Amino acid sequence: MRIAMFSSKPYDRLFFEGQKKGHEILYLEPHLNEQTVSLAQGAEVACCFVNDRLTAEVLGNLKELGIRLVAMRCAGYNNVDLAAAKQLGLPVCRVPEYSPYAVAEHTVGLILTLNRNIHRAYNRVRENDYSLNGLMGFDLHGKTVGVVGSGKIGRAFIDIMLGFGCRVLVHDLVENPEVSQRARYVSLPELWAQSDIVSLHCPLTPATHHLINVEVVESMKPGVMLINTSRGGLVDTPAVIRGLKSGHIGYLGLDVYEEEGDLFFEDLSNQVVQDDVFARLTTFPNVVVTGHQAFFTREALLRIAEVTLANIEAFSQGNLGDMTLVT
Repeated sequence: MRIAMFSSKPYDRLFFEGQKKGHEILYLEPHLNEQTVSLAQGAEVACCFVNDRLTAEVLGNLKELGIRLVAMRCAGYNNVDLAAAKQLGLPVCRVPEYSPYAVAEHTVGLILTLNRNIHRAYNRVRENDYSLNGLMGFDLHGKTVGVVGSGKIGRAFIDIMLGFGCRVLVHDLVENPEVSQRARYVSLPELWAQSDIVSLHCPLTPATHHLINVEVVESMKPGVMLINTSRGGLVDTPAVIRGLKSGHIGYLGLDVYEEEGDLFFEDLSNQVVQDDVFARLTTFPNVVVTGHQAFFTREALLRIAEVTLANIEAFSQGNLGDMTLVT
């Protein structure tokens, strides 16, 4: 099948070329949106990523162009109008998991960086400043870590934090018996109130949109560390900035941002960032932002290529039961 891969990067080509098994891939750098959808002309599959916009209009245009399948090469699909896809008869598949360890380990990296001020120490040493004032951290051992979401990534993160000797509280709509043997499920209000560190590992849905808002921030422990490596829309960024300015939020680590579509995965080093909210966020010394790289390991990228192409191959053979379908 001919595949139009939007938002592609050199590393996508590196891992997909070795797995494509006769399928033809057109690597397209632009994000998929209303202005770029025509680039899918002649393809049968639209292969998309986290910042592609699959609105009803875009999906309708894809259908008219002859697209028969939307293959998401990521776990999330909050950027897809599923109702429109269903009405159009366009199947949508995804990669439900690739490497939970990649995201969990990056989450811990953000925690350690913020706690021990590694980002600030690195810059000081490069300027021959070896002073320690302002770099003091705290022992993770014995601290309470609140984890929102106990899926595979959440469980991998819980295991790591238990290894540090932390007390772990968990919230999820469905309790996992295996997790409940090692950590305690609690309500969200209890998790907010008791946690020294809060880490988000849940999907973005209408119910979780702006899960972290002004009221929630105010209900957290003063000086709390907040980490989000899931989806940017879980966090109301202005509310978090307000918490940082008041000191109620003591540390913030983000690998995702609600309006990241025009920022992340691009080199903007010679440009002025137009997003004033994001620009303000990056001025705080107790904030560390990475550009949606938590998933970015060799193992994860290989798995993404394998599952995406397996989905496409199953579709081409008419074996929909072998696909990880969303609709």
